[in-house]
Amino acid sequence: MPVRKDAEIIEPKGRLGVLLVGLGAVSTTFIAGVEAVKKGIGQPVGSLTQMGTIRLGKRTDNRVPLIKDFVPLAKLEDLVFGAWDIFEDSAYEAAMHAGVLEKDLLKKLKPQLQKVKPMKAVFDQNYVKRLNGVNVKTGPNKFKLAQQLIAEIAEWKKKNRCSRVIMIWAASTEIFLKQHPVHKTLESFERAMRENHRSIAPSMIYAYAALKSGIPFANGAPNLTVDIPALRTLAEKNNLAICGKDFKTGQTLMKTIIAPGLKARMLGLHGWYSTNILGNRDGEVLDDPESFKTKEESKLSVLEYILQPEVYPNLYKDFSHVVRINYYPPRGDNKEGWDNIDIFGWLGYPMQIKIDFLCRDSILAAPIVLDLALFLDLAQRSGMKGIQEWLSFYFKSPQTAPGLYPEHDVFIQLMKLKNTLRYLRGEDLITHLGTEYYD
Repeated sequence: MPVRKDAEIIEPKGRLGVLLVGLGAVSTTFIAGVEAVKKGIGQPVGSLTQMGTIRLGKRTDNRVPLIKDFVPLAKLEDLVFGAWDIFEDSAYEAAMHAGVLEKDLLKKLKPQLQKVKPMKAVFDQNYVKRLNGVNVKTGPNKFKLAQQLIAEIAEWKKKNRCSRVIMIWAASTEIFLKQHPVHKTLESFERAMRENHRSIAPSMIYAYAALKSGIPFANGAPNLTVDIPALRTLAEKNNLAICGKDFKTGQTLMKTIIAPGLKARMLGLHGWYSTNILGNRDGEVLDDPESFKTKEESKLSVLEYILQPEVYPNLYKDFSHVVRINYYPPRGDNKEGWDNIDIFGWLGYPMQIKIDFLCRDSILAAPIVLDLALFLDLAQRSGMKGIQEWLSFYFKSPQTAPGLYPEHDVFIQLMKLKNTLRYLRGEDLITHLGTEYYD
């Protein structure tokens, strides 16, 4: 992720195409939200790029511009949306079916949403066992499917008169996969695609097609996808930005807020029990044990990295961490994350924290998609390539350089993100040391 101080950033001229893999609850809530903001009938709450500020210089300087006024981001008016999905519904029909946004709001946005009709998806039920659809590409092997995507991307970009394009995986969680020897090099990866190797999942085919097409890629699910040597090498070779994985929305967001506070105060942890009730398509997919395994790995790693039990064995060694996800159709997209946290304090005296987060999964994910689209485009125009660790703020399992542990503390992640923006613009980094105020 090479970053040049005071980088020469190409201005965001022309239209930015946002290609979404999956046109379900998250993608339609994102698209409808952007259209609502453009029409002045909604606010981009939760979006750092639209509502966040950044401090520059000393506290006494009072320089706190909006992020979108500090770095040259694409304007919402310049965004164009495209998608692939296994169902034929337009963004309007899919949004009505998802039931996240009110129907009255969606009706006001119907002309814009109906224009987004999904292209046929690369899909294999072996990787998402609880779903099946009819809007699916066919081909003799996975390499040919990738070639279809590459041709389709070029055609879509030309048709929609886009000067730049980014791609975001916003589809379902695939079954758990570990790195395989076929993932080691680009040559072995392409050979495995031609041989229809089981270790090449659909998400990897999309990522390959994006990187071959000169398009940055973000992975919003816990799938392995671009977190393999072959695709990391391809991104570096083609000077493209990649990041992931798994949008940080409900319960894990709470963990990355609460756990750093416990550690900061040196409060111990006996156990953290987490359960989720979710009734949307994501909940249905995660009802399959193999897909849940992928999500579980993503959720379980957070506390270990934040609390560092090897550094603080008296406080965090051998704590119990349990994660459950329960598919409950009546709940729809209104997810409930319930946490029981058994902590201990002075002289080992026990205490408890209870959290019942009645959240809306897609409402929390939509601004993440927007920010990632705009920041990935910024990274690309700034000459940044490879893994964009500064975007860890948005992910449950942040992608890092091989051998480097991920930073999960949401406050450190935000500081890293803002310092990266300061660095790009040649501003002093903020350390919060503050000695200059007392000299």
